[in-house]
Amino acid sequence: MRLTTKGRSAVTAMIDVALREADGPVSLSSLSARHGISLSYLELLFGKLRRANLVSATRGPGGGYSLARPVDSITVADIILAIEEGYDDELAAREDAANPQKCSTSELWAQANRQIMEFLGSVSLRSLVDDQIAKGGPVRPTAKAKPLHKPLPRPLKVVAPNSVFALGKLAIPKR
Repeated sequence: MRLTTKGRSAVTAMIDVALREADGPVSLSSLSARHGISLSYLELLFGKLRRANLVSATRGPGGGYSLARPVDSITVADIILAIEEGYDDELAAREDAANPQKCSTSELWAQANRQIMEFLGSVSLRSLVDDQIAKGGPVRPTAKAKPLHKPLPRPLKVVAPNSVFALGKLAIPKR
């Protein structure tokens, strides 16, 4: 098990979804705008969270993601395990057994992983949401998604003649 920015982003996104649970599904574009996480990265994360049955998707207008389980039953360990490809303690032990001259530390790292997972399993998403509310509510007010492209400038209305013949029809004062 590894603790990476991928896991940190997933926990942040899950807190956001839990905070806005009463408002209905949360769109990934609004999450992206609020937290500065790319939309494609969020799509990757939420695909994994959905397969782990932590969020459910709603399609169509007004769609997005909402929690698939009660907020009290989701732990940080659940989120991290859904996102991260776990460190395989058995694989490390086999590698150490294959090379007896190598100093074996696999038991040390396995024990450290168990301690970390035990701690993360004791932290519920509800407690993180409550902490966020105690600090002043939602992370930021609900933001509308930013447009993906800048709008094109409107074409200028040309009032000048567009041909030589049109020039001849203009009343030009004589000198």
